[in-house]
Amino acid sequence: MDDVFDPAAGVAEAIAPGVRRVLAPNPSAMTYRGTNTYLLGQGRVTVIDPGPDDPAHGAALMRALAGEAVSHIVVTHSHLDHSPLAARLAQQTGAEVWAFGGSETGRSDVMRALVAGGYDGGGEGVDAGFAPHRVVADGEVIATPAGALRVLHTPGHMGNHICLRWQDAVFSGDLVMGWATSLVSPPDGDISDFLASCAKVRAEGAQVLYPGHGAPVTEPAARIDWLIAHRMERRAQVLAALDVPRDVAALTEVIYTDVAPALWPIAARNVFAQLVELVGAGLVRAVPDLSPGATFHKM
Repeated sequence: MDDVFDPAAGVAEAIAPGVRRVLAPNPSAMTYRGTNTYLLGQGRVTVIDPGPDDPAHGAALMRALAGEAVSHIVVTHSHLDHSPLAARLAQQTGAEVWAFGGSETGRSDVMRALVAGGYDGGGEGVDAGFAPHRVVADGEVIATPAGALRVLHTPGHMGNHICLRWQDAVFSGDLVMGWATSLVSPPDGDISDFLASCAKVRAEGAQVLYPGHGAPVTEPAARIDWLIAHRMERRAQVLAALDVPRDVAALTEVIYTDVAPALWPIAARNVFAQLVELVGAGLVRAVPDLSPGATFHKM
């Protein structure tokens, strides 16, 4: 974790030509110092990830935008720390909200099957009522006054997650961050999708990533390689821990020895996500069926 990153909340800071960042006042174990809202361009501005519906953050954005017009509001994904302020900002500015879709959009087939089978887990921090004005597709180009934003559908952290290619940069949302790995919590998150999305962003060859939390990632390829290797290491740890059948809670305690017990419920979501992938790969069997309460056996 880069503890050097500690900007003041509510202050519009120029971090690159044409890019300003306003930090929301919502620090936590899941959001680090807070959510990064990005203001792209000058005069006619695109707002990326307005953030939580916090009056102080909303006021800070309006101060930063004084004398300017908002042309687009783009949301990388509909978690409560990224999307809720979008509706109010749209009312205040007249700009439309662009996103991949509502909060259940983009789920993988296996996650839809889990839900259809009665699985009711997940939902942590989801903005359930999120509804963009404009739905974008993978590869679509949003023509903003600050230049083209090319949409990269990048599920894994959440099904409706997108990254945005702009010039030699990518706004990476919560997929790739420098300070931590992403939560992958079924049915909203999917490990297989996460790995594929990381590879997709790596292939962009961007010079810098602007994440939803934390400092810019200035060595994207190295960071993405580490994230993929980390997930594969966790995969191997889960398989090794299944030397005897275990449930999710037991696996979490065995694997996450480097994590405070208070965070084990969050870690357990990642463990279950990994188990879903392993069951799909035919390496693990869930008894009696695939659910967080199952006992998992190595094949």
